[in-house]
Amino acid sequence: MVTTIPDTISAFLLPFAAYFRAQGWRVDAMAQGISANTECLNAFDRVWEVQWSRNPLHPQNLLVAPQVIQDLITLEKYDIVHVHTPVASFVTRYAIKNLSRKHRPQVIYTAHGFHFYRGGKPLRNAVFLSLEKLAQHWTDYLVVINREDEAAVKRYQLIASERLRYMPGIGVNRSHYSSDTIPEVEVEQVRIALGLAPETQLFLSVAEFIPRKRPQDILKAFALLARPDTCLAFAGEGPLMHQMQQLASELGVQNQVRFLGYRQDIGTLLQAAVATVLVSEQEGLPRSVMESLCSATPVIGTSIRGIQDLLTEGSGLLVNVGDVEGLATALAWILDHPQEARVMGESGRFSMANYDLNHILKLHESLYAEAMNACGTSQ
Repeated sequence: MVTTIPDTISAFLLPFAAYFRAQGWRVDAMAQGISANTECLNAFDRVWEVQWSRNPLHPQNLLVAPQVIQDLITLEKYDIVHVHTPVASFVTRYAIKNLSRKHRPQVIYTAHGFHFYRGGKPLRNAVFLSLEKLAQHWTDYLVVINREDEAAVKRYQLIASERLRYMPGIGVNRSHYSSDTIPEVEVEQVRIALGLAPETQLFLSVAEFIPRKRPQDILKAFALLARPDTCLAFAGEGPLMHQMQQLASELGVQNQVRFLGYRQDIGTLLQAAVATVLVSEQEGLPRSVMESLCSATPVIGTSIRGIQDLLTEGSGLLVNVGDVEGLATALAWILDHPQEARVMGESGRFSMANYDLNHILKLHESLYAEAMNACGTSQ
C-alpha cells in the first residue's frame, strides 16, 4: 500500500492491512515519514520510506522517488501494489511502468476523489486530468468511490470499462458509531463537559480547519440563525482554527461555539448532536458524513460529489457551496422539525449498510483475487 503521507494510512487503511495479514498475505506500506508512525509500524509487516513532494509537478517526484520504488519492487517481488492519493499514485505508477514484465506487479489505484471535479478551478482541473490520462496506461485497475468520478472515468476514457471498479468508499465500522454501543451516560457527560444546558441543541462539524472545508460559512450561518438555545462545536484541527476563533468573536457567537480540537470520542459527540454540518467545496466520499449517518444523526451538507452520494436517500439536507443563508435555513429546519430530523437520521443509518467496512473488505478481496488471476499468480 502506497500513500503520500502515513496519515492517510492511519486514517483509512489499517483495517485492510489487518484483514489481509490475517488471510496470510504479507502486507507492506510505503509513505514519506512512515517510519516515525507507530500505528503503521505495528500494522504492517514492513514499512518503507520514500521522499517526494505533495506538489505533483516537483522535480524530486520524477528524479528521485521512482528509482527507490523500482529497486524496492524488484527486490521484494510484490504481486500487487495498491496506490492511494494523487502524488503517490502517479509517481508509483510512473516508476512501475519502466519495470520489466518479470518484475511488474499488478497496479491498483484507488482515487479518493479526483483532484479535478465539477466546479473546480479550470487550470487545476486541466493539470490533474492530464496526469490521470497519462497514468491510465500504467494502471491495471482503477477504483472510484463516488458516482461523479465514475462518470468522469467513462467520459474521459481514463481506463477500459472492464478495469474500472466502483466501491462505496473505503468502509466504515457501523457498530462503532451506533447508539447501541455508546452509553447514554457518556453522551450526557460530553454535554456537561461542553457546558450545555438540558434544552440546548448541539450542531457538530467534524473536519479539518482548511480552506476547502469552508468553516467560515458554518460560523456565519450559525450567527445568522440567532438561536440562543443552540451550540456549535467544531471537532478538528488545522491552520484556519485561530482565524475561525477570531471570526466567532467578531460575529458575537463565541459563547455558543466550542473549538474542541482533535477528539477521539467522535461517536459520542455524534450521539450528542442534533445534526452534523459539512459544507466543503471538494470531497471524495467524506468519512465524517458516513459516521454521522451510522449514528442516525442527520447531516447538512453541500451539493457536491461524495456528499450527494450519501444524502440522496433523504438522510440530510443539501445546500449550495457558499450559500450562507441557505445553510442558516437548513439549521433552523432541523431545530423546528425534530421528528422529521430523527426520521432523516434513521434513514441514514439504514443506508449505511452498503458502506460497511466488512462489505468493502470483501470487495477488495475479490478484486485482489481477480488481479492475481490476471497475472497468473496465486497468493
